Amino acid sequence: MSTSPKELTGRHVALIFVAGFSVIIGVNLLLAYSAVSTFPGLEVKNSYVASQHFDKNRTAQTALGWSVWAQVRGDDVVLSITDEDGAAVEVASLDATLGRATHVRDDQTPDFKFDGRAYVAAADLAPGNWNIRMKAVAADGTAFQQRVILHIPKGGA
Repeated sequence: MSTSPKELTGRHVALIFVAGFSVIIGVNLLLAYSAVSTFPGLEVKNSYVASQHFDKNRTAQTALGWSVWAQVRGDDVVLSITDEDGAAVEVASLDATLGRATHVRDDQTPDFKFDGRAYVAAADLAPGNWNIRMKAVAADGTAFQQRVILHIPKGGA
């Protein structure tokens, strides 16, 4: 009994072609959907208008000489703002959103309170990377905004 090899016909080539492009198009659609569904939104309403004040705002913010860092202490998030001398800074107002970089589903607005050294707020955080998008106003009215990265290890804080 001898088996002869099957002949490659135009129909076979067309099916291979359609199957290959179906996989490519399917993956592209899945990736596009994932990108759009996890996009948290716009940073500014009009980037051109925001750019007109960028250098002036950056210069004023840099002149404050503030350094900002965040850490987790137990069930609390600690946001430290210090001046050039390392002294704690108490701001006139602080607005902060704590959330993931990739989506807004886990966003929280912690109620930060100044304890004399730093701003502390209770927060429920799962392991992974978090961002604190903070906007503060100095005593002299200077606006300060920064995105502070907070990493929670798998074993907890």
